[in-house]
Amino acid sequence: MKIGVDAMGGDFAPQAIVEGVVAAAQNLPADVQIVLVGKQDIVSALLRQCGYDGAQIEIVAADETIEMGEHPALALKQKPNSSIGVGFGLLKTNAIDIFCSAGNTGAMLVGAMFSIKTLAGLPRPAIAGFVPQKSGGYAVMLDIGANADCKPEMLERFGIIGSIFAQHTFNIENPRVALMNIGEEEQKGTILAQETYKLLQANPQINFVGNIEGKDFFDDKTDVIVTDGFTGNAMFKLAESFYNLATYRGIKDELIDKMNYEAVGGTPLVGVNGNVMIAHGMSSALAIENMIEWARKQVAAQAYIQIAKALA
Repeated sequence: MKIGVDAMGGDFAPQAIVEGVVAAAQNLPADVQIVLVGKQDIVSALLRQCGYDGAQIEIVAADETIEMGEHPALALKQKPNSSIGVGFGLLKTNAIDIFCSAGNTGAMLVGAMFSIKTLAGLPRPAIAGFVPQKSGGYAVMLDIGANADCKPEMLERFGIIGSIFAQHTFNIENPRVALMNIGEEEQKGTILAQETYKLLQANPQINFVGNIEGKDFFDDKTDVIVTDGFTGNAMFKLAESFYNLATYRGIKDELIDKMNYEAVGGTPLVGVNGNVMIAHGMSSALAIENMIEWARKQVAAQAYIQIAKALA
């Protein structure tokens, strides 16, 4: 297994990225390798600084970097040798099994759609977030930011791909799928919510359990939460803020600790023809270390292959 990591993407790159990769490498099985994509001289120097001289980390040179504020599509076109561009080139040719980056989210989304492509039968991919539950597990919420505006048919597709992703990533048989809304009743919410409800309810590929509200977010009432990217992003970041507030007040709690973005480190892009993980722009070394462990799980699950079959 080869895990590709963008060495140059993120607010604290490349230092935090290399440190996180080195920490992760200490616990990786012998058959797992990390491929750092970035400026070779800088990355090599940082590996030496970290005291790493093992064989499980290799470097693939990429002399350009797409900055956070750059236009995604334009930057990918103007910087073909960027770390994101080169990373997706490696993924497309199967030189790596997954590509991960804490860099420009838009560039990661566009890069995936133009290189490995969106799966047939899906208008656009979704970013999936892991919501900690009282039971100790996670619910999969999608979308959390790739698609701010959605149509009912798109949300129905998210129900399908989210269900298959949860089944193969978390080994949940027949995952429950719920729609985020402002009430439990079928007629509640916006026109979008009402029309989506009908589609989810009628789809035999989905084990639809109805609407859930914000108060149900952590209550083990569902395995998959379907919502548009605007709502999902706001809710996901609100959940992350609970950890910040608890830390500020000196509260230590196992469930709240899972709301720390560093605990998972990355969010998968679901609905493309390959494995892609997007990390928080402010990722620390710990976040990168944990992201690599979750990347291993994503590669092992190979959920995208099952999703492609379901959408065919």
